[in-house]
Amino acid sequence: MKAVVMAGGEGTRLRPMTSSMPKPLLPVVNRPIMEHVLRLLKRHGLTETVVTVQFLASLVKNYFGDGEELGMELTYANEEKPLGTAGSVKNAEEALKDDAFLVISGDALTDFDLTELINFHKEKGALVTVCLTRVPNPLEFGITIVDEEGKVERFLEKPTWGQVFSDTVNTGIYVMEPEVFDYVEADVPVDWSGDVFPQLMKEGKPIYGYVAEGYWEDVGTHESYVKAQADVLEGKVDVDIDGFEISPGVWVAEGAEVHPDAELRGPLYIGDYAKVEAGAEIREHTVVGSNVVVKSGAFLHRAVVHDNVYVGQHSNLRGCVVGKNTDIMRAARIEDGAVIGDECLIGEESIVQGNVRVYPFKTIEAGAFVNTSVIWESRGQAHLFGARGVTGILNVEITPELAVRLAGAYATTLKKGSTVTTARDHSRGARALKRAVISALQASAIDVRDLENVPLPVARQQTARGSAGGIMIRTSPGVPDSVDIMFFDGNGADLSQGSQRKLDRVFARQEYRRAFPGEIGDLYFPASVFDSYTGSLLRNVDTTGIAESGLKVVVDASNGSAGLVLPSLLGKLGVDSLTINPGLDESRPTETAEVRRNGLVRLGEIVASSGAAFGVRFDPVGERLSLVDEKGRIIEDDRALLVMLDLVAAERRSGRVALPVTTTRIAEQVAAYHGTQVEWTTTSPDDLTRVGGEEGTIFGGDGKGGFIVPEFSSVYDGTAAFVRLIGLVARTQLTLSQIDARIPRAHVLKRDLATPWAVKGLVMRRVVEAAGDRFVDTTDGVRVVETDGRWVMVLPDPAEAVTHLWAEGPDDASAQALLDEWAAVVDSAGR
Repeated sequence: MKAVVMAGGEGTRLRPMTSSMPKPLLPVVNRPIMEHVLRLLKRHGLTETVVTVQFLASLVKNYFGDGEELGMELTYANEEKPLGTAGSVKNAEEALKDDAFLVISGDALTDFDLTELINFHKEKGALVTVCLTRVPNPLEFGITIVDEEGKVERFLEKPTWGQVFSDTVNTGIYVMEPEVFDYVEADVPVDWSGDVFPQLMKEGKPIYGYVAEGYWEDVGTHESYVKAQADVLEGKVDVDIDGFEISPGVWVAEGAEVHPDAELRGPLYIGDYAKVEAGAEIREHTVVGSNVVVKSGAFLHRAVVHDNVYVGQHSNLRGCVVGKNTDIMRAARIEDGAVIGDECLIGEESIVQGNVRVYPFKTIEAGAFVNTSVIWESRGQAHLFGARGVTGILNVEITPELAVRLAGAYATTLKKGSTVTTARDHSRGARALKRAVISALQASAIDVRDLENVPLPVARQQTARGSAGGIMIRTSPGVPDSVDIMFFDGNGADLSQGSQRKLDRVFARQEYRRAFPGEIGDLYFPASVFDSYTGSLLRNVDTTGIAESGLKVVVDASNGSAGLVLPSLLGKLGVDSLTINPGLDESRPTETAEVRRNGLVRLGEIVASSGAAFGVRFDPVGERLSLVDEKGRIIEDDRALLVMLDLVAAERRSGRVALPVTTTRIAEQVAAYHGTQVEWTTTSPDDLTRVGGEEGTIFGGDGKGGFIVPEFSSVYDGTAAFVRLIGLVARTQLTLSQIDARIPRAHVLKRDLATPWAVKGLVMRRVVEAAGDRFVDTTDGVRVVETDGRWVMVLPDPAEAVTHLWAEGPDDASAQALLDEWAAVVDSAGR
């Protein structure tokens, strides 16, 4: 006997899950519902099966193919238009006309004994046997009455409670003889219960009802979909579960990584190659799909999570459904009954209320509170670029596919035959993405100079030597899971805002240039990169007095790429140095704030015990520098900026220094004391770089360990700052603690407030209005200066739904009061 599986329905009640996926492919415990149906058919010997398809038919065909993987023979009958339950089977008449056949829905979960159903049909000599079951609430189903012999007496489709006369309902499973096709008109919509069965009963044809025992759930609503998952996990339905039951009710599939410190409370299911981190909590009736990542602190209870979903740290998912390829960012909350479609982005700390529907390809911005369904808005980023280039979680937001498209867009902004310099840090992720970038550049008629693993300043310097631009890929500072794809201009500096917008436009339109076969770019690897860098550095930065000073310094390379340059540099400087953590550590391409702090403490201990003049600690890519004085005390980054400023200004006695407007105004006092002046820039690194490259600029810095040494380069360079510092200390003959002690204390406080994108403009208008007659500086954002010299700055973040605030006063209490006052202004406007 053959079987017919009806898999053509649109499943409109299950949207948005079925907006981009046919209902039969919806996973129940990580297997499509239809696969459970096909396995049931096979179990009862029904291996030859015709599948009727219509809505998103190609997806069903592509998934199941000819059925070989299931040990079945599948063929397909395609409906050009919806033909109803009977019309769709009539469409497959050619394959079914020779013998009795069984009809079953491809989107109902059941474990009925189909063999008993078929035997009943044969014993009764029926033309049609309807498989029935008893349910507590028959309103959504067709009620059927049978006599003592099992003959059907009456049908009623989807009754009201006033029409309910039985709890025995039609499951949509039938055994039929081919003669039934005589009662079905071809190529028009026809239903079994509404059209064919009443006609057969009128003619007295033998229609029987078989009341089956076992489990049956019509997965037609979100509630029934979530219930079906729980029922499988509870063992209420006899279906196969892929994986191993590692403890009662806890199923884990092949290749899944579950940290021993993750908390699991079954029954639950974790799909193949999923990863559950320490501190995550997964509770009853949760289904985690294939390749899902559940970060530490995440909480899931009765959640159904489809494949390739990223569940961020401290996110909270309760009684919800999350579609495939969706990213749920840190501390997001999705409430009971909510459904998130495929390929959505749920931003940090956002809340999706219960029973809300978010349709596929949508973005919920960070901090948003969503209490109505999101249907029409499209997903899209306003800007690709953040503060560090294009940043995102590796293989979640930043994938090889994205890297290829970005590199293709960047190449399109350059002339054919141009040269681009590429580089990376020492992480595996950066290495893999760089290869994708190089291929895309070459395919766009760009020659590539690949530096491989070098410090970021070296990559910038080499880019400036004849390249049209550069691309550096590194692990995001302090975020081991994320990467930055950084784009440089021909000077090795970050792209300007205008160039970023141009790249944005090309990327958004996907108008990538492709090379003809003869135009494919070359790839080559320049030699002596480090010698070239150190030679240029020592020629341009003043090192007089170093060799004679007898200075001793301790240098911490942080197991990063800065250690690749230091050996030859320190030897040529002639300074007595002790280098610690010089080797590359692939497992630690970046470091958290805590690890960095601990490293500085250890550095301070070594400096104090060795009698060194000072100690420096590089960041892993050699871009930034932290200082420890001769007593082993850490000089905080904002304080180190003032120390370096004092040293440079005292020696040069003229010129200007470039500083972002968020810097303490004590910097103005220090600069003015030594006859120099401050040029305030925006907080954007490319603006600081622009001023750093102008004639007359003697120094620049951002207060976060980034220093510009203009005589060598206009970009942040930790190694150049280190060489400059050694020379300054050698010539001034003052210790860092002495210099630090003569600079007044600063009292600058910072706060970040979540601000929806839609109200950012309103927030800034309210800030200007609230400023009244006070002086307002709009170099970047809005800086309001009080009459007593205190100031507050309000700056909307260009990449996140956040507003940044800074405030400075004569003491912390005064700065805190000012910060509180203006935070209230921002908050009131954002509500």
